[in-house]
Amino acid sequence: MAKHVSETPATQLLKAHQVLFTEHPYEYLEHGGAQHSAQVLGWDPFAVVKTLIMQDQDGKPLVVLMHGNRTVSTKNLARQIGAKAVAPCTPEVANRHSGYLVGGTSPFATRKRMPVYVEHSVLELPKILINGGRRGYLVGIDPQVCVRLLDAKPVQCALLD
Repeated sequence: MAKHVSETPATQLLKAHQVLFTEHPYEYLEHGGAQHSAQVLGWDPFAVVKTLIMQDQDGKPLVVLMHGNRTVSTKNLARQIGAKAVAPCTPEVANRHSGYLVGGTSPFATRKRMPVYVEHSVLELPKILINGGRRGYLVGIDPQVCVRLLDAKPVQCALLD
């Protein structure tokens, strides 16, 4: 029996919308990323989704949901969302936009409302693990929840790692 992790703004939001989710706590590793959590939890990193806070050329923040074993092509993303450029935020700026610490960023219940983009193939998976709002804590959900609750727009911007 996995230990129950105390609520986060993300899990409160999921519960408020009656979203079924499973809890997957793990030993957080600094800079371990989705590859590490997938390995520890015995999941395919393709189904462990990273929440990335990026910004456009005007400094407007956005969220990108990407497979744990893929990298975002910022050039392709910018073209698809009609931006001149997209770049990752520094950890400090990402923390400020999301209200979460980098490594524990959930796309749910972010401090600022930001547009959310999801790699289209994520939506084809039966279940994904995504950050639950704390380092070392993932939740398992149906990826369609990202579309329903976050209005996530599908994009094609994955590069193979």
